[in-house]
Amino acid sequence: MKSNQRTGVLLFTMLLALQACSSYRETTTTTTRPVQRISPEEAYRLGKLKNNPYLIDGRLYVPMSFDQVYAYEETGLASWYGQETLDQHNGQPTAYGEIFDPGLPSAAHKYLPLPMIVRVTNLENNASIIVRVNDRGPFVDGRVIDLSVEAAKQLGFYGKGTAKVKIESVFR
Repeated sequence: MKSNQRTGVLLFTMLLALQACSSYRETTTTTTRPVQRISPEEAYRLGKLKNNPYLIDGRLYVPMSFDQVYAYEETGLASWYGQETLDQHNGQPTAYGEIFDPGLPSAAHKYLPLPMIVRVTNLENNASIIVRVNDRGPFVDGRVIDLSVEAAKQLGFYGKGTAKVKIESVFR
């Protein structure tokens, strides 16, 4: 076993041990019932903010805390997802448990707690939109956010497929 694989297995084992501790316990299973759309502040207040570490293809992702979101700003490449995601996942809910609708402005991010609200600005045309982050991804190297079809259309890069964007917390 390679060193980085052993490290991943060790980290995953430690994660499982931490989840067993009552002080760390969070709900990690997704449900097929839709979750009521609540604000990030309400999710935090009710203990329903989802920022537990998760493993994808042997890589451990550790989302930021709610407090870290206040100073969050990132620039990078955005892509979009839509009907093919619905077809591929048979209409399963997002990582936060909400039904994905490509016709609504929403997003997927690897490190933001769920749900979260951010402003995304297309740096190529200065179009800007506020979106609800309720899913995980993109798990493609070099991409920082996946936007729904509707968000990509409003930002003006639907036909192109990707765009350089700036992502900012709206909690400033």
